[in-house]
Amino acid sequence: MVIKQFPPVEDADEHGLLAVGGDLDPQSILLAYQNGIFPWPLDEETLAWFAPPERAVIFLDDFHVSRTLKRVLSRKIFTTRRDHDFEGVILRCAEMQNRGEQDGTWITHQIIKAYTHLHTLGFTHSFESYVEGELVGGLYGIQLGKFFAAESSFFRVSDASKVAMCALVEYLRSQNISWFDCQVLTPFSESFGARDIPRTDYMRLLADAL
Repeated sequence: MVIKQFPPVEDADEHGLLAVGGDLDPQSILLAYQNGIFPWPLDEETLAWFAPPERAVIFLDDFHVSRTLKRVLSRKIFTTRRDHDFEGVILRCAEMQNRGEQDGTWITHQIIKAYTHLHTLGFTHSFESYVEGELVGGLYGIQLGKFFAAESSFFRVSDASKVAMCALVEYLRSQNISWFDCQVLTPFSESFGARDIPRTDYMRLLADAL
């Protein structure tokens, strides 16, 4: 059954856990993001909803590209595309294991099905890196108006996911979007300038973006 209302984000515990249960109907997922919440299954059977006390974001004015990555981009090793193979990207993100303390198990079969459905509705996007026509890196996320949340990334060739991140930022700039949500700070997002902000600040930014 479609979720009609979530608890206030202030009710989340110290880890950000707000609620357990519900469904992944498109309306439920969109309602969550509109209220500063995102689904993060604990396993295939347990659907949880999170609203962390701090949220990782990247302001495009602070977006950082390292000198090494600039050299990679200048060599044009990769070609990039948007929304060419969304299902391929999310499936490969689910397979990724090299995430430090975070594994890829939260991208359950239900998540894959739900976000792929959202893609057919125009709400989720993928940004892909190719070498000689082969998909070697990418990331995907969800967009509502001027709001974008990056969900996950993968690479099979060094720097491929970083190139996809640059493609995402180029797209966001073309949409006059000035920041995007990374949810949880990771070494990958931090290398591009991501930083944590308090949930209260995040909620104000979200309201403006929507």
